[in-house]
This record gives sequence, structure tokens and C-alpha cells, in this order.
Amino acid sequence: MKIDTIDRRILQALKQDGKISNVQLAQRVDLSPSACLRRVQELEKNGVIKGYRVVTAPEHMGKGFVAYVTVGLSSHTKAAQEGFERAMLVAGEVAECHNIAGSFEYLLRVETSDLASYKRFHTDVLGTQTHVSAIATHIVMNSSKDERG
Repeated sequence: MKIDTIDRRILQALKQDGKISNVQLAQRVDLSPSACLRRVQELEKNGVIKGYRVVTAPEHMGKGFVAYVTVGLSSHTKAAQEGFERAMLVAGEVAECHNIAGSFEYLLRVETSDLASYKRFHTDVLGTQTHVSAIATHIVMNSSKDERG
């Protein structure tokens, strides 16, 4: 699918407000409501728009402590990676798990209520994974820009 300028404007508007009505969206991108709806449906059908979701403020969900954690594995086998990824899927503290290139194999976004609960996660979850050989924690002090959604 070729994405044109109007599609980009639609996507930008939906990123800013996923609850915007079709009529408001059409006005914002200078289209008729029917043409706008057709474009949005086409973007959805072609997988450009993967879905809509609620983005919560971690501090209001009892998760005021956020850290990015790099994890190195001692074994680079498929089984070791799959085992680690399965463990992270069920770890409620892990909001994101990315297999990355570089000095470490994984980058995690971890959200907990406080430092003590992060320490428990570090010890009881990460510390018990068979092939974990290195863990580096980067505590988020403030986020001036965050466009996850």
C-alpha cells in the first residue's frame, strides 16, 4: 500500500487522539467524512493501523518506578532465547521485551510500584533465569517525550 500525504495526516491525527470521531478527523485532514472513513478502513485492512489501545499512566496504575534493563545471555542458542522470552511474557513487571543487536541480547521496559518491588523482580525473576549472564538497570528519572502507544 502506498501511503500518501493525506494518509500520513490521518495517521498523525489518530496517534494524537485515537478516540477522535470520523467527522472531526475528516475536518482535520480536509476530507469528506465518507472519504476519510474509506481511507481509515483501507489503512486498517492493509495492516498499517494495527489496532487501537488505551495508554495508561504507570503512576496511576501503581507502577511509579520505571526502568530500562539490558540483559545479556550466556548462551546464544534459539532455546535459550525462547526460554528467556517465555519467562518475560509471563512477568507482569515487563511492559516491553525487545531482542536487540549490540552488547546485550535484550532490552526490557520494566514497570513496578517502587525500588523494593523492582529489586524483587531483579532477584526473583531475572536472577533465576538460567542463561542470564549480565543485567544493567537504567532508572527513568523523567520522560520529556514518550510516543509509545
